[in-house]
Amino acid sequence: MALVADYHTHTKYSRHGHGKGSIEENVRVAFEKGLRQIGITDHGFNQKMYGVRRKDIQKVKQDIEDAQERYPIEVLLGVEANIISSRGELDIVPEDYNNLDYVAFGFHRIVKSTSKREQFGFVLKNVFCSLFHHTSRKQREKNTNAYINAMRNYDVDFITHLNHVCKVDVEKVARVAKETNTYIELNGKRLGMSDKEILTCYNLGCKFIINSDAHTPNRVGDCHLGLEAILRLRIPETAVVNYNNLLPLKKEKRKKRS
Repeated sequence: MALVADYHTHTKYSRHGHGKGSIEENVRVAFEKGLRQIGITDHGFNQKMYGVRRKDIQKVKQDIEDAQERYPIEVLLGVEANIISSRGELDIVPEDYNNLDYVAFGFHRIVKSTSKREQFGFVLKNVFCSLFHHTSRKQREKNTNAYINAMRNYDVDFITHLNHVCKVDVEKVARVAKETNTYIELNGKRLGMSDKEILTCYNLGCKFIINSDAHTPNRVGDCHLGLEAILRLRIPETAVVNYNNLLPLKKEKRKKRS
């Protein structure tokens, strides 16, 4: 199976050393590996340690334009937005879409929530559940509803590393992913879903996107975990949106609506 694009890569704009390389370095590696498209998706704005800052977005766009001139590969700008509350709120606002080609989203540990209650009852609660390897039925239901609300209330293109740290009812999330045409990522660094849960997503008609989640340039395009899962479970290539195809962007649908 040959992937033609990697839509989940981080750069130095994921601050404090979380992302190691420049945009040009990521683009160069993607070009050398024969990809046709690469997405830059630094962490969302409420991730206070590692997130890209809104004031830097124009610099990011300029770096993308500069890299685009040097390498014959299409470079897209996305963001890995954060779920910041049990209501499924994300750390993006409508104006952010003007600068972005696509939006991915997932749960991350070090984020600023909407209130102290949400900070402790949702964000930190999931961190503790992950540390102790136990998530209660009630917490799992809360997490599931957060993902569902995010998909229904925002134009999001795909979910990153589903079921990693923040545990959900995968079947319920998959049903809404299918309904909202939201792709489910098979992450190159970590698979939070079991084989059974991945097959559940497929059997419900979900489409997958396989990405590297590279935080260093040399890992751009390294998607072996996701590829191995697809091959092991005999999921057909047609279920992977970046196999021999480029990502259909919801941005194009927004243009038609406006």
